[in-house]
Amino acid sequence: MALTLPSLTGLRWMAAFLVFGLHLHLIAYFADGILARGLKLVFGAGATGVSFFFILSGFVLMWANSRGGASRWTTFWWRRLARVYPAHLATALVALLLFAVWQPGIVPSVVPAAANLLLVHAWWPDPAFYQSINSVSWSLACEAFFYAVFPLLVAGLTRGGRRTACLVAGGSVAALWVGPVAALRVASPESVGWFFQWTPPGRLSEFVLGVALARLVALDAWPRRLDRLTTYPVAATVLVAGYVAASHVPAPYKYAGCTAVGFGLLIVAAARGDLRAEPSLWRRPAVVRLGELSYAFYLVHMIVVFVLALVVGEHPRLDAGRGILLTMATLLLALGSAWVLHELVERPARTLLLGLPTVRRRRPEVPRQRM
Repeated sequence: MALTLPSLTGLRWMAAFLVFGLHLHLIAYFADGILARGLKLVFGAGATGVSFFFILSGFVLMWANSRGGASRWTTFWWRRLARVYPAHLATALVALLLFAVWQPGIVPSVVPAAANLLLVHAWWPDPAFYQSINSVSWSLACEAFFYAVFPLLVAGLTRGGRRTACLVAGGSVAALWVGPVAALRVASPESVGWFFQWTPPGRLSEFVLGVALARLVALDAWPRRLDRLTTYPVAATVLVAGYVAASHVPAPYKYAGCTAVGFGLLIVAAARGDLRAEPSLWRRPAVVRLGELSYAFYLVHMIVVFVLALVVGEHPRLDAGRGILLTMATLLLALGSAWVLHELVERPARTLLLGLPTVRRRRPEVPRQRM
């Protein structure tokens, strides 16, 4: 049975592009009109792209573990560090340099900056922490926590079978709704919104969902009664319905609750399709290549937005022609910067770190699926 699932890499580009589109909507390149309303309609729920990353991360890591990619946990954590940290450090340093030169007033103080570099900044209920330096890096603090607890999830799920995995998957989806309802009884809406949008524990259910789904696929134990849900048309329909609903529900439900089922079904459909060698848009070389660049693209796109804002101003609200040109410039510059980051920092640093003698002697990790 194949170990690599290239469609999952291709799907990463979809998630990164949703986040990119959301930020284009928020920075208001277009004056009020049909294009501005169109961006809001299509990308207003783009924050759910981060939820896809979290679910996919759990799925990929559990799949690798289940299909022969297991290693010592210290080696696992080192591989995760080698995967995510070099690009994070590089973009953080670039952002700090840009801030220091052009907007020194937004350079974070020592403690938030240190928290960011240590990937613990999403634990503080203060935007000066969880939005520090490169604002999108808060999700990496969540991933760092997920990596820390992953051995516990593996231990629990590998001792059980299909029933355990189904219960964990269902419980994870339920937690996305029950958790906020329960929290609102004892805390303010602002505190609950912060917890379930930004914090590692608040986003853990999404990662656990991915882990449980991978366990079901690895066991070849996907429930037969749900087989039809994992065809691309049905999974896409469920996802689109949830995505549309996410724009009409309050925080904290909008960030994951509406789309978790759709994202999960899409990931399972893509994985099972790859295992059967079925045709897939997401397996095409160009799409897979974009997926390989998606992590770097995610990290650099707000830095590109910052640089362009120095030229055109914040929230420029341009006419249609100039707004489209600026949008295309942002996309192309972000893609170009992502390629540079991926080829000159991410890949060489990972190769260097994994080439150390103490790591080289361990079993290699399954390639291609990212983060």
